[in-house]
Amino acid sequence: VPPPDTDFVITVDTVVAGVHFFKDDPAQSIAEKALGVNLSDLAAKGAQPLGFVLALSLPDDWREDWLAQFADGLGKAAEKGACPLLGGDTTRTSGPLTISITVFGAVPKGKMVRRTTAQPGDVIAVSGTIGDAVLGLKIRSAPEREWAGGLSEKDYAHLLGRYLRPQPRLMLIEALREHASASMDVSDGLIGDCAKLLHASNVTGRLQIEAVPLSPAAHVAIGFNPGLLADAVTGGDDYEILFTLPPERLDDMVKDARAVGCAITVIGEVMAGDQPLTVTFRGERFLTRAGSFSHF
Repeated sequence: VPPPDTDFVITVDTVVAGVHFFKDDPAQSIAEKALGVNLSDLAAKGAQPLGFVLALSLPDDWREDWLAQFADGLGKAAEKGACPLLGGDTTRTSGPLTISITVFGAVPKGKMVRRTTAQPGDVIAVSGTIGDAVLGLKIRSAPEREWAGGLSEKDYAHLLGRYLRPQPRLMLIEALREHASASMDVSDGLIGDCAKLLHASNVTGRLQIEAVPLSPAAHVAIGFNPGLLADAVTGGDDYEILFTLPPERLDDMVKDARAVGCAITVIGEVMAGDQPLTVTFRGERFLTRAGSFSHF
């Protein structure tokens, strides 16, 4: 039961071995990802977690030690996110390991931040840094990549960690409720998700790729291979928050985000119209193979 004077928020995500993670990824990180992707959705809505239920489909070759490590990782992620396990179901499958988590949250009545309410004149902003996870995925799938060999041990670990263990931006929940006009998390790629948000709000906009925040590790990787910039802004699994807000709210948003240890960067603007999102890099049209990851 949600607290009084709140709206109930429910989100569900399924992660599957071979699609969302490698079968031999650490069990703890698989658990963290399975819960983290759901908590990220709640954060983007400005909703506080209340708890979750788990549906776990184990393949025929499951092992007790793997399950113990998974449970340990899930417990730690639940504690960190203040989101307790409420129940669920476990079954056997002849297919790949499949984890489905439904998370319940609450937001003060009428305060949920939707993706359909961006307004012309808003700025487009994003939390944290973009592209680390997709670069981490690339080195996880092929560690021998030439550019990966140029990374320091610290940078290598940073990129790999961002892929393995999403960090939902729960610390921004209150600031988003207070300042944002529209919001969603970046799960399928920055450009594609920005286009989705603007389309849902019946507006358009301009995104400036040179303004997109990159981590020092991503800068190093892109320095070795400039083509990775396109991957960084179209790849998935960032789990940062993409949001719009009136320009007059920006200073307060930056201040509130800084107070909880999260950087905010303006990367574009919302405009009236129904034409596609304009994406530029240093004033020139920025073309990519795809705007975002698609399951189908």
